[in-house]
Amino acid sequence: MSRLIVKAVSTSGERKQFLELPWKLYRGDPNWIPPLRANQAAMVGYKSHPFYNYAKIQTFLATRDGEPIGRIAAIVNPRHIERFHDKRGMFGFFECTDDLEAAQGLFAAAREWLAGHGLHAMRGPINPSLNYEVGLLIDGFDSPPTFMMTYNPPFYARLIEQCGFHKTQDMYAFWGEVGMLDSLDKKLDFVVREVISRFNVTLRRLDKRRFAEEVRTFLDIYNKSLVGTWGFTPLSDEELEFMSGEMKHLVVPELTTFAEVDGKPVASAFGLLDYNPRIKAIDGRLFPFGFLRLLWNRRKIDKVRLISTNVLPEYQRWGLGVVVLSRLVPEILDWGIREVEFSWVLESNDLSRKSLQRGGAKLIKTYRIYDSDESTGGPPAIATS
Repeated sequence: MSRLIVKAVSTSGERKQFLELPWKLYRGDPNWIPPLRANQAAMVGYKSHPFYNYAKIQTFLATRDGEPIGRIAAIVNPRHIERFHDKRGMFGFFECTDDLEAAQGLFAAAREWLAGHGLHAMRGPINPSLNYEVGLLIDGFDSPPTFMMTYNPPFYARLIEQCGFHKTQDMYAFWGEVGMLDSLDKKLDFVVREVISRFNVTLRRLDKRRFAEEVRTFLDIYNKSLVGTWGFTPLSDEELEFMSGEMKHLVVPELTTFAEVDGKPVASAFGLLDYNPRIKAIDGRLFPFGFLRLLWNRRKIDKVRLISTNVLPEYQRWGLGVVVLSRLVPEILDWGIREVEFSWVLESNDLSRKSLQRGGAKLIKTYRIYDSDESTGGPPAIATS
């Protein structure tokens, strides 16, 4: 009889197995995009990352007869607990073969570790917070994900639900192509002109000469605008600085917008080119030459992911969301962009979801966040000493 072992990752060899497991599980899947290897190591706490200046993580690995077949991370985010008065731990970075016993063992180990921190409810997949990659793909398996979006086999939903989890929130990815611009409601042009005129709005792109300051401004608007958003916890100052450094070479100023009123930045829109096909080509390796291949001749990348449109709360009734996106249209056309993905959009965000649908954007992928409200759902964790 085969032997299943689930244990906390503690050695360098186990860390390597944890990080490399997706390459084994997704071998031959044409839609899977490998993670950037160095980034993934930081995101699970194996290398320095400012999220773990205040949060805690423990990773677990499942092996059967010595072969890695599954993994999971249990995460304590004190900011979530304090903000929502919710004693809930998170799970993330879940991968597993279609093996219910292994999945149950992984979730039991994560629950046990979280219970040791006084947390008896779980939410996920959160990798490792809503400010990063999040959600389980449950619909839209026929195409690869765009940059910084998740991907998984269809059977993951069944495994997670059989381990005692239920839906708490869905998130959507909407798709559009530039030809749809001709069919947009002409009333939108009127709204944009009226808002700019009435409130003396100035629109501009990000200034790369002041990159660190500009990214900080964007992320400051991001933090303040999402105060009332389901599940959101603000990025720390250290995370803002870290992200600024990571984004420096990836950001294209043409795909960004700031809206200012009386010189004060009050809204922003932020898009990133879809680097995923190139990440796949370099197999997630930035060094020694992958970084050059990632960034070479970016004008050939004709798909963009619009990650966020953010407006400070006191200006959210002005229609500035439409205004900041309007500035991107001529830039997108000039760049040669053919496809745009708007992701992700929370199911509970009626305004954004309905606005995209009215504009003709098509829902192409659905992602799910799950909750488990008790420390049940599987057998005790199987572990070695």
